[in-house]
Parts: sequence; structure tokens; C-alpha cells
Amino acid sequence: MANKEATAYIGTYTKAESQGIYRLVVNTSTGEIKENKLAGKVNNPTYLKISNDEKLVFSVAKDNDNGGVASFSIQEDGTLQFINQVLGAGSPPCYVDLSDDNQRLVSANYHLGTIVSYPVLDDGTIQTETSVVQHKGSSVHERQEKPHAHFAGYSPDGKHVITCDLGTDRVTTYSIEDGKLVEVSELAVTPGSGPRHLDFHPNKKFVYIMTELTAEVIAAEYNADTGSIIAFQTVASLPEDFTGANTGSAIHVSPNGKFLYVSNRGHDSITSFSIDPDSGKLTKIETVSVEGKGPRDFDLNFTGEILLAANENTNNVTVFQVNQETGALKLLQKEVKVPEPVCVKFLK
Repeated sequence: MANKEATAYIGTYTKAESQGIYRLVVNTSTGEIKENKLAGKVNNPTYLKISNDEKLVFSVAKDNDNGGVASFSIQEDGTLQFINQVLGAGSPPCYVDLSDDNQRLVSANYHLGTIVSYPVLDDGTIQTETSVVQHKGSSVHERQEKPHAHFAGYSPDGKHVITCDLGTDRVTTYSIEDGKLVEVSELAVTPGSGPRHLDFHPNKKFVYIMTELTAEVIAAEYNADTGSIIAFQTVASLPEDFTGANTGSAIHVSPNGKFLYVSNRGHDSITSFSIDPDSGKLTKIETVSVEGKGPRDFDLNFTGEILLAANENTNNVTVFQVNQETGALKLLQKEVKVPEPVCVKFLK
């Protein structure tokens, strides 16, 4: 079988050695890294979104005391050409997502507790925000003294923007009306759990929410008509005998819809689950070390063959081969050096 390659962009913090967004090319058969270099310079591109047509990359951005979002065009050699950025006073957001038609960008801001929506022009230029939603409330954990919006993403049908707020233990659904975000539904999760990120099953019906503070996965069902999300199962991502400090981080469903993966910072692992195709319920398969510390994020390539984990605290990316029949992960490489990696996004 001929060797195949997959390309990923890595978002980073730029507090020490990193200069921005890096580009990795990995052999999907061997895990060998064919290319590892800086693709575009930007301050603190801690989360990325690649447009469906793979012509544009959007990122979190920071400039001194201002934070916001930036856009880039992908060049033929894989480098990123800066287009523009829209910044405002205060801390930068922690998450960005783009509508399927490339017309609207949304961001979630952990420090400010806000969700912001921006129009996007055909050439990738981000325009001034048209909607800013300020979350309100708090919860029982010491880190939940105020809202901490950690995720804002489009539903698979494009009808809604769904948010996770770690500070208020709320998962909120918004419709988009004349460019404005309008709340239509809300799921209150267990107090103190801290919902961080979520991901949809390919069937567009099941949705899985990762909690940061309790490192649990909440399995739920999404109603496309109403935007409501109804939880039906909660499972732990950590081994029962682990008693150390840990926070949950990323969550992704495999492209074939058979498996779910989540990462744990502290235990420094990825846990895999099988997904029942009829009920959507989860059954734990295994937990494997990421061979690094602080797996902030990971991603699977579009065929589901390769998983890259970004270990923020050890400046390395781990390469796993994914068994598409069993869901098991096989370590291929652990010495891929990327400074301060915190986000992984594959090209198709």
C-alpha cells in the first residue's frame, strides 16, 4: 500500500519559544513526520478553525492588552498569509468556529464570559462583531466564581450555535437571527462539573460533552428543530483508582462514528470509548498515556487513521495509529517537538 500523508496545523501559546501556528505533515502508515515548521506568525493562536474548502485558517489572536480573532489564507506551500484581525480590549478568546458557508465566525471568551459573532467576507476578511452575548451566573467550584465561556460551535445542521460555560455549568443553544445570537434552549449539567468542549456524532443526533472539573463525558441527544440537548448518560474518563489532580480537556468522535476519545491533563492520557450505534451510549475501551504532560488538545485525521495529541507542558506532539475496528491507539511517535502546543486541526 502506498504511503499516505496527512497535514495538521498546530495552534500554540507564544509565551516562550513559539512564534505562532505550526504545520506538521505526517505519514499515516508509519507516523513519520515529513514536515514540521512555522506556517504563520501570530500571538497566542491557542485555537484554530480551518474552513471547509481548506482555503482559510481562523485563529485566536492577541496584541498586548487586546484580544480577538485573526484570519489567514493557506498558500500552495502550506504557509499562512495573514489577512486581517479584529481585536478588542481584554483577554483573547479560547475557541473559534466557522459556519459551513464561511460567512460567520463565532468565538468563546473564558476570561470575559462572552460569545461573539463576526461576519466574514468571501476573501476571509473578518468584519466587526455583530453580536456579543454576556453569560451570567456562577456555580459551586472555586473556579466557577463567574461565567467562563469555553466553547462556541455550530451545530451540524448549521441552525444553531451551542456553547459550553465552565463557570456556570450551562450548555446553551442559540439561533442566529439577522446576525444576532438568540438563546433558544439550555442544559444545566451537574453543579461543579464545568463543561468545556463538545463534539457531535456523524449522525448529527448524538452529542458528547467533556467536563473539565470532573473529567466526565455527558452523552446527550440533540433536537435540530428546537435546539434542545437532553442528557442520557454520564461516564468517567479516569481510571477508578486515580486520585491525583486532573482536568478534562479535548473530546472528539471518530470519523466512522464508532468511537469517542477524550484527553486528561494530570493523568496525562487519552481515554477511548465505543459508541452504541442505536442508543449512543458509551462503553470504556482503554486509557493510554500521551507520553507527555498536559494534553490540551488532539485531533484525528479525516480517515480516522492517525491521532495527534498536543502536550502543552512538554512541548511535544504524540502520534498514535488508530485501529478502526477496535478503537485502540498504538503509539507511533512521541518526540515530535512543537513549542507550547495547545490545538490540533487536520486538513482533509
